[in-house]
Amino acid sequence: MWDDAFPSFLIGLREGLEAGLIVSLLIATLVRAGAKSRLPQVWTGVLAAIALALSFGAVLTFTAASLSATAQEAFGGTLSVISVAFVTAMVFWMRRSARSLSGEIKQKVTEALAMGAGMLIVTSFLAVGREGLETALFLWTTARAAGESAGPLTGAGIGLVLAAGLCWGLYRRVLKINLTKFFTATGAVLIVVASGVLGYGLRDLQEGGVLPGKSAYAIDLSGSIDAGSWYSTLVQGVFNLTPTMTWLQVAGYVAYLATVMTLFVRGVRTTPSARPAPEPAVKTPERPEAAAKAGGKPEAAAKAGGKPEAAAKAGGKPEAGENPEVAVEAGGKPEAAQAPGSRPAPRAPEPVAPERRRPVWVVPVAVVAVPAVLAGFTVALSGSKPASAQTVAVSETDCGKGFSAPRPGRQTFQMHNTGNKTSEVYLVDPASNAVYGEIEGLAPGTTRDLVATVAGGSYAWRCVPTGGKAVTSKAVRVTGGGGARAVVPVSENDLAAPLKAYQAYVGQGLATLVTQTRKLSDDIAGNHLDTARTDWLTAHRTYSSLGAAYGTFEDFDKKINGRADGLPGGVNDPDFTGFHRVEYGLWHGQSADQLKGPAQQLADAAAGLQKAFPTQTFDPGDLPLRAHEILENTLQFELTGDTDQGSGTELATADANLSGTRELLTVLTPLLARRAPHLLPAVDADIARVQKLLDGAHQGDSWTPVDHLDATTRARLNGATGQLLEDLAPIPDLLEIRKSA
Repeated sequence: MWDDAFPSFLIGLREGLEAGLIVSLLIATLVRAGAKSRLPQVWTGVLAAIALALSFGAVLTFTAASLSATAQEAFGGTLSVISVAFVTAMVFWMRRSARSLSGEIKQKVTEALAMGAGMLIVTSFLAVGREGLETALFLWTTARAAGESAGPLTGAGIGLVLAAGLCWGLYRRVLKINLTKFFTATGAVLIVVASGVLGYGLRDLQEGGVLPGKSAYAIDLSGSIDAGSWYSTLVQGVFNLTPTMTWLQVAGYVAYLATVMTLFVRGVRTTPSARPAPEPAVKTPERPEAAAKAGGKPEAAAKAGGKPEAAAKAGGKPEAGENPEVAVEAGGKPEAAQAPGSRPAPRAPEPVAPERRRPVWVVPVAVVAVPAVLAGFTVALSGSKPASAQTVAVSETDCGKGFSAPRPGRQTFQMHNTGNKTSEVYLVDPASNAVYGEIEGLAPGTTRDLVATVAGGSYAWRCVPTGGKAVTSKAVRVTGGGGARAVVPVSENDLAAPLKAYQAYVGQGLATLVTQTRKLSDDIAGNHLDTARTDWLTAHRTYSSLGAAYGTFEDFDKKINGRADGLPGGVNDPDFTGFHRVEYGLWHGQSADQLKGPAQQLADAAAGLQKAFPTQTFDPGDLPLRAHEILENTLQFELTGDTDQGSGTELATADANLSGTRELLTVLTPLLARRAPHLLPAVDADIARVQKLLDGAHQGDSWTPVDHLDATTRARLNGATGQLLEDLAPIPDLLEIRKSA
């Protein structure tokens, strides 16, 4: 959580200090002008600015919640880019204005005092409102990037509280802060943070389909960096840098950081260090300016050496804001500037008409209520709707009861099983049977939330009780909206043809395996161990290319490709058999006599598997699962060197696993092309990347051991495999056998 808190803490501290300084200067100016009665107007404007910022944040949150997943990515990306623009402008404005801030505020307050109460409220509202809107936008962006973490709000809260404390200390003259140095240092850090926010926003725009290059990765360290580690989480939370970044993200990050930081540093170096000249006093129509203090005795300002200074402190101490070292002063009572010895002319009292005063609470309540009402009106017009708006019955007799046409957008339905059987329930398009959401194993009497994105179209509920027939509710029609994603369900019959084709592929592979393991056994029996090492790799690659059928091979897989892990005797255990047992002997100097038995056992097991395979049960649901699991095991075992028993051929095995995955995807392509047409090109590109890296480790008949790869190549291989796994991950869900089909 704390890694996500730092950027928000920084923005809360900086923006809070900016707003607090402005408020402090407003109050100090009024107090020194003898206009304490006007302070409530300042606080009214501040309250209005806070209400506007909170309402703006609510509009962002609830408006985004009503959008589809793709639209949310585009919306969030756009606001991320806008927030970066605001933060950039704020950084440069504050660096430029830190020295003259006090004088500008005093001038605005003087003008507002002359124009009435309304202008003072507007002045404080505009001065603080901009900071509030910037804070709300940036916090919304960082909170969205952090997901479920409470870090951004916690960090912002701590930063705002600390800023309030610093401003109080400045006002009471307890603290002095070099504002130029403060805003320069925090500005540099914020530029780095904003670079990450820009990269995150560009990625969102790519995910939302607004910008191209979604699969064009410049950096891919997902295989070599643990995204859940403390250091990775810290970097992601503070700088929004992720292990995987596209070319557009990297280009945006580098270009923004290099350009903006260069301009910022150049501006800091060229900022004049000379103390600015004192500002002339501006007299208000209501009350003359306070005289300067000199040892606590009032003197006419005009006597200060003939210089036209309105108020100069003895000892040469600068006033707040006129020097980088600032301490806001609220002390000093105004004194009337009268000529010595003069007496005011007597005035006859004038009758004053009784003034009808409105209650003091009216304006503060109004300035809070108006932004809140406008925000609520905006959210209502956007079509956002609270979650859990509908409770829908699930049973054979009441399927869909309580369901009415929802509004477009992301919706949450409370699914309540009113029957006496455990059921599955699906939100479907009754015309195409496409599934928008599902719940499995909903027990009688229980309620669970189903979240789905609804767009224009027809919707119905399909309830499938255990041991019963599927029941479909009456359809409802939704108009408007767009971007809802549905999955066309898959039945066992749909997987029948791919299963048959893959079984034929495995049958051919097993026939080849039997021939190759027999030759390996003959090599060892004839004491041709060098030849046996070559034939071992050939046979092992053949078996490794049949990965999708491992779950069907039953006990034969342990006999053919078992490992020594977990066996009491390790590599010397009698139950250690198969390819890895023979590998250990061939590369650890064991004789042909020692290897004859294991080699013959391997050949017999391969022949037994070939004979048993036609009668073994091959679950069609295993095909889409294995599309992801084959290479998942490759990343876990082969690319870590965990399975190596001395041959150093883990990359050759990984290459065979990749070939097996490619073959499996070939038989599944007809089903995937209909359900995810954009998935296959991305997967093909990923496979080509991994294949190229593996080919680089293959020279003739030899393979580079995985632990001999240089760090860069190994990281690239792991990253490319990790990205391929990420793109393969949706396949099991897309091709899951659903009873709604």
